[in-house]
Amino acid sequence: MADITPTTPPAAVAPAPAPGLALPAEAGVPPGAAAVAAPAPAPLAATPAGARGKRKERIGEVISNRMAKTVIVRVERRFPHPKFKKVVTGYKKFCAHDERGEAKVGDRVRIEETRPLSKTKRWRLVAVVEQGTGVTPVAV
Repeated sequence: MADITPTTPPAAVAPAPAPGLALPAEAGVPPGAAAVAAPAPAPLAATPAGARGKRKERIGEVISNRMAKTVIVRVERRFPHPKFKKVVTGYKKFCAHDERGEAKVGDRVRIEETRPLSKTKRWRLVAVVEQGTGVTPVAV
């Protein structure tokens, strides 16, 4: 009869770590400790504007600048009425962050969508497109 000797299965081979990463035991970290963390993302100020993705932009008229670092911009939107097809004008007011306080009442400005800065501020001033005449409107 043939002699049957039990064979031991091959030792379990751990997968090799990705290049540049070390296992915790190899890195001098005690077993059971967390692995090497990923580098922190760059702060928002250091991120170029193009890398932040597409953001909504609007052009409107400043109707108030009485708050500190905040302007209220009225944006005009023209669209055909859904039923009657007549072109109607709709207005919407946005609170925008004006860090340098450069926008005055009557100026045409470009605003850009941003993260919420307060209860009502979700836009920031990008540029003053056109200086106003300095005459304040009677009714808004």
